[in-house]
Amino acid sequence: MNGQLLKVCSPLVSIARSKGYKAPGGIRYPGGITYYPRYPDHKDPEITPSKLFRVQRIKSGKGFPYWQKDILRELRILDSDSSVTIVKNIPEVNSKLWKVKHLIKVTPITFPYGEPTKDDINYTVMKENGQCLVIKKLEPKPEQVKALEQVETDKKQMDPETLARDCRLKWVNPFRGGF
Repeated sequence: MNGQLLKVCSPLVSIARSKGYKAPGGIRYPGGITYYPRYPDHKDPEITPSKLFRVQRIKSGKGFPYWQKDILRELRILDSDSSVTIVKNIPEVNSKLWKVKHLIKVTPITFPYGEPTKDDINYTVMKENGQCLVIKKLEPKPEQVKALEQVETDKKQMDPETLARDCRLKWVNPFRGGF
């Protein structure tokens, strides 16, 4: 050991990562979310993302830090009677949802019968599984309206009063003898 110094590593010394450390291989998404795939050659499947999310509070905010309660208040599901809200699928909202993911349940909203318009606002139903059903107004077809008008104006048809009187007579005396 002529002039060589030996370095002694103590087992009590631990090497800690700094707060700014980013593990290699992560996929960076907008909104500050980094996804680390299980395998390096993993590719996400192509999907069409939902425009809206149905967010339901599944845990109370009691006992959690104030910043998580503030996020729940912004989403209007902490102090209100309803524990369900609808939010946009944008990076700013997604990063907030990510911070309180242990307190909420997020369901993407689908529109199986098309997206509602301003006229459909009273005929829209939101189900728990995220389906937004638009119930269309029932309107008669123009051909049916035209056929009804032809029947009503036909000279060979009996008028409603005579028809009602005849039906009532058959109801009162059902077995009159011959047909």
